[in-house]
Amino acid sequence: MSVTSVDEDAGNLTLTLVADFAAPVGRVWQMWADPRRLERWWGPPDYPATVEEHDLTAGGEVTYFMTGPEGERYRGWWRITSVSPPTSLEFVDGFADQDGKPKDDMPTTTARVRLTAHGGGTRMELRSVFGSREQMERLVNMGMVEGLRQAVGQIDALLTG
Repeated sequence: MSVTSVDEDAGNLTLTLVADFAAPVGRVWQMWADPRRLERWWGPPDYPATVEEHDLTAGGEVTYFMTGPEGERYRGWWRITSVSPPTSLEFVDGFADQDGKPKDDMPTTTARVRLTAHGGGTRMELRSVFGSREQMERLVNMGMVEGLRQAVGQIDALLTG
């Protein structure tokens, strides 16, 4: 598996996942930049994603839903704050209701993706920053850590396929 570490830092309100891939930076970037590739790994294996809107430009949005084992849909959105292909992406990540409207009663995170050449391949650092300790605890208790680990763990097969 490509995930080399996951660090929960409650003091700094961050969750940082590091993964190493045996592929060049540009190829790993495509896992984010191509909506068809993104939907093949964004979400745990039992909750595949369907990307509806995909605009990776500053101010752009990505909207998607994950489909659970019983057919239930869970919607989410990103608001892109910064992008520098093929090495960095920053976005606010949130939950949406069934109509795709952001859910104000759910926490958001700020996600920062960094891709760097490392050991003949690429190191991806995905850092989520939470607004408060309560928000961090809520999302961690909902399974965010294991969900991210499982989701990113699917990238290796896509890079070799």
